[in-house]
Amino acid sequence: MVNRLHFSFSLILFIILIVLTIWLDQITRPPEQNKDNDSLRAPDYIVEDLSGSRLDHEHAIQRKFTARKLLHYVKEEVTQLEQVGFVNIDPQKPLLRLQADRAEIRNKGNNIFFMDNVTAIRGEDQEKGKITLMTHFLHLLPKESLVKTDQEVTITRLLTTINAQGMELDNRTGKIELLSQVKAVDMRYLNKP
Repeated sequence: MVNRLHFSFSLILFIILIVLTIWLDQITRPPEQNKDNDSLRAPDYIVEDLSGSRLDHEHAIQRKFTARKLLHYVKEEVTQLEQVGFVNIDPQKPLLRLQADRAEIRNKGNNIFFMDNVTAIRGEDQEKGKITLMTHFLHLLPKESLVKTDQEVTITRLLTTINAQGMELDNRTGKIELLSQVKAVDMRYLNKP
């Protein structure tokens, strides 16, 4: 009987060691990653409360940006920003300021997408010709000085308000092309008999 008890104790100890080994193996493995898992999209770095400038001293061009939070995704080569502001200062062009709740930078800064509560202001605050644009989405192409959207836009200049679906703005020429469903109201003539 002692011999049988010894054999059972050894078997139980062996089974416990196997179960412990399997358990330790499971908990030390990285989690399985599938295509729908957000862990594949984890940022490689996060920066908070940042600002930056890009200067071209030869032409006196300045580009400035601020953001509350920056997230960079190395696999997608995408940078996402929260509470972002962008300013383009060029002596040959009107001042351009953009603000949005979110932004996404792709292609090494050649494509910038502003999303949610987007406001773009072309010109200084004290200028008569200052143009203010509000929308939910803007695609900025810095090298071409173009701003595009296919979303609803509201443009204000002096006492005139224009609503449209889609728009393209060329900051080099100052040309604004409204794509469809254009409606304009000039407050100077609205209440006149």
